[in-house]
Amino acid sequence: MKWRIGTLLLGVLVGGLALLPGVRGSEAATGPATIRITDSQLSVARMDIEPRGTSPGDVEVVRQKLFNRRVTTTALGRAQLICTFVDDRRERVCQGTYFLPRGTIVVGGSLQYRQLYDLAILGGTGLYDNARGMLTVTRTSRTPVRNLVIFRLAG
Repeated sequence: MKWRIGTLLLGVLVGGLALLPGVRGSEAATGPATIRITDSQLSVARMDIEPRGTSPGDVEVVRQKLFNRRVTTTALGRAQLICTFVDDRRERVCQGTYFLPRGTIVVGGSLQYRQLYDLAILGGTGLYDNARGMLTVTRTSRTPVRNLVIFRLAG
């Protein structure tokens, strides 16, 4: 009898804790949404380690300004992307942060060409706290380098 009452009390306690805010597993706070902006490349820096030329371990740092020209002609934010080459051609692993007016979005993943790529949305801050989804970047201009940037927030 004591065993049943103890088990019942434990079940009620665990069930009650699951209903408290912040005790449950982390859930995405950002609802389904699409953010469509453009970027303009400010700079690209490459750190070439031995051997000379593109090789595993080389690092590429990209800085960009972010725009929504339908709203304003001034920059609404900035982005930083750091990529490490994993082979002697084009494969690289990248991580980046997009600084937007109401928070940041952090992305990461692998890519071959900076002209067209997808990266996972890993999270964020502010309005984008715990964001998940996919970032798609498509080159629209070579000189100056400009891209269409689409965030597909899943939740």
